[in-house]
Amino acid sequence: MGTHPLGLIIRNVSKRYANGVQALYNISLDIPLGMYGLLGPNGAGKSTLMRTIATLQEPDGGQLFLGDIDVVNQKEAVRQTLGYLPQEFGVYPKASAEELLDYFAVLKGITNRAVRRETTEALLKQTNLWDKRKQKLGGFSGGMKQRFGVAVALLGNPRLLIVDEPTAGLDPAERVRFLNLLSELGENSVVILSTHIVADVSELCTNMAIINQGQILLEAEPLEAVAALKGRIWRKLTDKRALPALEQEHRVISAKLLSGRTLVHVYSPDRPGHGFEPVEPDLEDVYFSALTGCFGPVSQQPKAEGVAL
Repeated sequence: MGTHPLGLIIRNVSKRYANGVQALYNISLDIPLGMYGLLGPNGAGKSTLMRTIATLQEPDGGQLFLGDIDVVNQKEAVRQTLGYLPQEFGVYPKASAEELLDYFAVLKGITNRAVRRETTEALLKQTNLWDKRKQKLGGFSGGMKQRFGVAVALLGNPRLLIVDEPTAGLDPAERVRFLNLLSELGENSVVILSTHIVADVSELCTNMAIINQGQILLEAEPLEAVAALKGRIWRKLTDKRALPALEQEHRVISAKLLSGRTLVHVYSPDRPGHGFEPVEPDLEDVYFSALTGCFGPVSQQPKAEGVAL
């Protein structure tokens, strides 16, 4: 199937909630060992897919395999080798980092006290929290809480680590520290980073997928996807009032305010006309090109059958 046997294979996974919302349409992905970015706006279906992979909910149809484990039918086997850091990671404010990690280690089945002490010490050092081990979690910063969440998720050496929207709300220094920690983990396991922040993926992930409205728009290596846009992205500084007219004439993929004016990025294989200059594409251009339906591979993706969008 073109993926590492230790990777994660997802085939034709769909999910509709009781309220009628179709969260996932026929999703298929090959996720190899290493850092994998799942990129999409809020409400795109990322968390639904993460929860399905983490065995917290069942898909309506489709198959998932982690190596030789059938995720849907062997939930217990998945849970034994899974680390999951959900978007809302609650901590017990009155417990110290050391106490709580020890408690989670017991829950994970590490019953030997000496082994547990060794494990918790190694994880607190790895997540750079060793000198804060006696501190109560209520006094932790956002970044420290996230790193503690990773320490919990890493108990038992998981083969699959799922991290859902981890950098939202972190200050820049904490974000860098956190992303560096994640990148070290991707050597022997599958690490899925689900995020709406393009920079998280461009800095870390060797493979990625872009998801929107429950469908995969693009599956690619970030560097290759950026290279494929070379010579196709153009920019122009304009007035906000001129934007509707530009959108009529060109395939505008993004518009940003820049010192009171609007910087427009346009997708076009040829020079789009007066006032536009070529721009070196980046992953944000890939992301917006995919979301607006401009990116090449998107049009070749077969739509899920019988789906009315």
